[in-house]
Amino acid sequence: MNLVELYSKDECTLCDRAKEVLVAVQRRYPFDLQEVKIREGDEFYEIMKERIPVVYINKKFAFQHRVPEKELIAILAARS
Repeated sequence: MNLVELYSKDECTLCDRAKEVLVAVQRRYPFDLQEVKIREGDEFYEIMKERIPVVYINKKFAFQHRVPEKELIAILAARS
């Protein structure tokens, strides 16, 4: 099963939207979803603070800022 990791932060409209897309797609194309909330001082904060939300699929970078549903489905199908 594919692993999708969402790096996000609190009070982030883009993060909320990215998660909505991931959850909607997950209902039709099952995958494991892990959300990692980053906060100031965290290991990834300085690297990702301007890029989030960031999505990795099976430990490979997939998206930042937005999650296009059709592209997500295509990646999941190709990596199944």
